[in-house]
Amino acid sequence: MVKLNAKHPTLLMDEILHSIFFLGKLYDPEFKPESIVSDENEISEMLKDHYPRPFNLYSSEVPKRSPFSCVLDMIVHLYGQKNDENEIIKRLQDFISQLEPGKSDGLVSSTICVSQRNSESVRYYGVSMSTSGRDPGRIMVAASCLSSWDSKVADAVMTYKSNKTKRKYFDGTIKLPKHVRCQAFNLSDGEVKSPCSSCGNLFGLKTSKTKWSAYGNCAEAESLSNLLKNDETVREQVRPTSDTCTDENRETVKKSVLTELKSLLGVIFYEP
Repeated sequence: MVKLNAKHPTLLMDEILHSIFFLGKLYDPEFKPESIVSDENEISEMLKDHYPRPFNLYSSEVPKRSPFSCVLDMIVHLYGQKNDENEIIKRLQDFISQLEPGKSDGLVSSTICVSQRNSESVRYYGVSMSTSGRDPGRIMVAASCLSSWDSKVADAVMTYKSNKTKRKYFDGTIKLPKHVRCQAFNLSDGEVKSPCSSCGNLFGLKTSKTKWSAYGNCAEAESLSNLLKNDETVREQVRPTSDTCTDENRETVKKSVLTELKSLLGVIFYEP
């Protein structure tokens, strides 16, 4: 990312460092920033000089998304939103192949998703949650719902509690228009990947899969969020499937998600 950012400077370096350092703190035993970037002292000092905020804020501020989402943004930024999706997938695979085997597994996404208004329109990408372990995943999904994802995608994900049970008072699940394309691919081999049951429940995607993933972990969530943020026509066509998706109920569910997030952070970040 340092090399890519040198070619086309963005704010993504601050964001990815913040996210990695934050996730390092969730491990037991904790990985401090200095231990994460200590392999090459010159790089360590350069990062501290150029990007001081992640070093200062990783233990007090929650990042908005997981690290590999920043990698995806960088690749799309460099090689184009309209570029053939095979090119984007290939570039991500090349990036992953340069990582030392076994040392970054918990930070690398397994799936990429492409969403479009139709087969001729702009592609919007998303990757699966690049975290390792239950609590980091729950924290990053909650943070994404509250601060990063389009509200309609966030509403759908927040419909389900972290234990996968559906809330009784709020249903923000959506059904996509038939002309919208939402297709996932396995990043390891580029093969087409069918939606899981969770994505079927959240977005009305047709699937024969019986496997469930934690709600919000799949690449479809980020990809569809990027589509709805940027394509107002599609966003206007997407409607919630239930009349319980009201402003009042939405505020209630957001408070519930925030409370759970604070509870998780309170346990993890507690220091005597």
